Amino acid sequence: MKINGHNLHVEVHGSDENPSVVFLHHGLGSTRAWRSQVPAFVEVGYRVIAYDRWGYGQSESRPHLDVPGFKDDLADLHSILATCNLQQPALSKSKGATLVGHSDGGTLALYFAEKYPDMVTFLVTVAAHIYLEPKMGPGILGIKAAFEHDDRFRRGMQRAHGEKFEPVFSNWFDGWHKPEAMDWDMRPLLTRIACPALVIQGEDDEHATPQHAIDIAESIPDAELWIEPGAGHMLPQDQPEIFNTRLLRYLSAMYEVRGA
Repeated sequence: MKINGHNLHVEVHGSDENPSVVFLHHGLGSTRAWRSQVPAFVEVGYRVIAYDRWGYGQSESRPHLDVPGFKDDLADLHSILATCNLQQPALSKSKGATLVGHSDGGTLALYFAEKYPDMVTFLVTVAAHIYLEPKMGPGILGIKAAFEHDDRFRRGMQRAHGEKFEPVFSNWFDGWHKPEAMDWDMRPLLTRIACPALVIQGEDDEHATPQHAIDIAESIPDAELWIEPGAGHMLPQDQPEIFNTRLLRYLSAMYEVRGA
């Protein structure tokens, strides 16, 4: 799909008459990251949209990331929703979209819900970040070390991104390791998010403390907090049954979806 001058790999599953859930992958991920979620959500009656953000997976290469502001990614998400006929205001529970964002994807979802409130019905963040904690600096360097020395990690990156897996990593590392990112804090805008939200984090997240999720939930007026005991940063991938069951239960309370 041609979006804002670049090609993006966009997958749409399920009937366009069903409530729409948009999955936004993590900072080194792709649509592959949601392979345990997409069929489960389609099966119970959702329309699922998942895409490789610009520079990732099967989407077109990208010179650099615009983190932590996600300006270009916000524009792409807006265009994708419009192209998929989700530009209608979220005046009922069957219009607009539920955004489910993991890590960087969660941060993008937060920005989008604040900027385009009429397009978001419900918001779900998983291990999203809204500032950089002291714990995050060593975590970023640890991921860099894994990329440089762990063959399994590199093979996983190559499966997700093909031949451009090295630029994908460089863009992510350079974006989050730059000095201006150290002072970033998006908490002030969270109070302007108007839709219901579910804020999720693993209690043993390697890259952020539970306080991070607590701060997000306390800042959004209509938010529910879920801290999963014993879980790490990759809860949707590591424990998909727990994640899917709890998320589908949450959404079933909002939508009338068979089997959810």
